Amino acid sequence: MIQSVLIMKPQLNQKQADAVRYIRNWLMHKGKTPSVRELMTSLGYKSPRSAALIIEELIQKGILKKRVNGDLQLIKDIDADSVHARTVDIPLIGMVTCGVPILAQENIEGFIPVSVSLAKPGFKYFLLKAKGDSMNKAGINDGDLILVRQQSAAQNGDIVVALIDDEATVKEYQHNKNCVVLMPRSNNKKHTPIILTENFQVQGVAVTTIPKLEM
Repeated sequence: MIQSVLIMKPQLNQKQADAVRYIRNWLMHKGKTPSVRELMTSLGYKSPRSAALIIEELIQKGILKKRVNGDLQLIKDIDADSVHARTVDIPLIGMVTCGVPILAQENIEGFIPVSVSLAKPGFKYFLLKAKGDSMNKAGINDGDLILVRQQSAAQNGDIVVALIDDEATVKEYQHNKNCVVLMPRSNNKKHTPIILTENFQVQGVAVTTIPKLEM
C-alpha cells in the first residue's frame, strides 16, 4: 500500500529507537533480523532478557511482528524524514522457493520503505539480496539489495531474477530462437552463461540496486 502520509511516528524511548534502527540495518545488510543474543551483544544489553523485553515492547507497538517460525519481521519504519514523504513498503525476500509464490508470507523477511519514484504505483516489487560476484560489471555486488519489479516476461538485455529448479539467480536475459541464455556480467571468469530450454521461471526484472550497508 502506498503511503502518502502525515506520518505519525511511534512514541519510542531511545533504547527502543536504537533497537529498531539496528534491526533495520541488520535486515538490509544480512537479509534477516538479528537473534536476541545478537541484539544483546551489539547494543550492549546486560542479558538476553533485556533484549527480549525490548523486542516484546516493539511487537506491542506494532513495529515488529513475530512470525509462526519465531523469526521477527520488521513491519513499520520510524525514520520517514518528511510529513509528505511518499514511500511504499517493499518486501525483502529471504529465499525464493519453487512452487511457492515469491511474495508468500513465509518468504518475506521484512519490509523496507522505498520512494515511489523508484517503486512506481501499479506494479508489484520485491527486494532481493545479491550473493556473489556474477553481476559485478553490471553494478550488482555481493550484499547489495536489488529492487525487482515482479513480472514473468523479459526482454533481451534485462537483468532478471530467474528461478531455476529450486534456486534463484540474477543474470542478464537473452532469448534466442530455441533457448534462453542467462548471461553473467562479471570480471570473474569462473562464471559462464546458463543455457535453458525449460524448467525455469522469470520472477522479475531488476529496477535498481541499493549498495550494501556497512555496519
